[in-house]
Amino acid sequence: MLKRLLIFLSILALGLLLYSAFVENIFSPRLSPKDSAEITLNDLNLKVEYNRPSKRERIVFGALVPFEKVWRTGANEATTFETNKDLIIEGILLKKGKYTIWTVPMEQSWKVMFNTKQYDWGVNEKMEPMWDPNYDALEIEVPTQQLDETVEKFTIAFDNKTGNLKLTMAWDNTLIEVPIEERSNTKS
Repeated sequence: MLKRLLIFLSILALGLLLYSAFVENIFSPRLSPKDSAEITLNDLNLKVEYNRPSKRERIVFGALVPFEKVWRTGANEATTFETNKDLIIEGILLKKGKYTIWTVPMEQSWKVMFNTKQYDWGVNEKMEPMWDPNYDALEIEVPTQQLDETVEKFTIAFDNKTGNLKLTMAWDNTLIEVPIEERSNTKS
């Protein structure tokens, strides 16, 4: 009896392994791998976690990512932004905490929303963004910049080269910059 049970369990385990490897492709790399961007300035710590879709010879903005529609700002899971200090973004207070980032790409500018709700995934089964505007803590609009070189994988980074901290997002030939200030560093 024990021998039959062990044989059955072995066959079941082998079947699950083969199913996972060939049907679900669990061993193949993700098309949109996870990544993060972090910066520490004195006692300010900022972190973004996101997924990086690739251009793969596609038209990105206005096609793959439609203009004038909410985008999950990456792929797969919702993009998160975390700060351990209160921030000022375009003159608006963003309290310390963890947020999801949503964007509305447009031809000349993007809307950027910091949302207090944490979402397991970026879109629902109909591929609609799971974003709920009732949880937006902040919404700003920033201009787009055209890049001379193509960015193959969607990239989020922090830029502090000039002492003016920015959260940047780049993909294809488009770049946006979100200016960030620590609250204590602003004038009263």
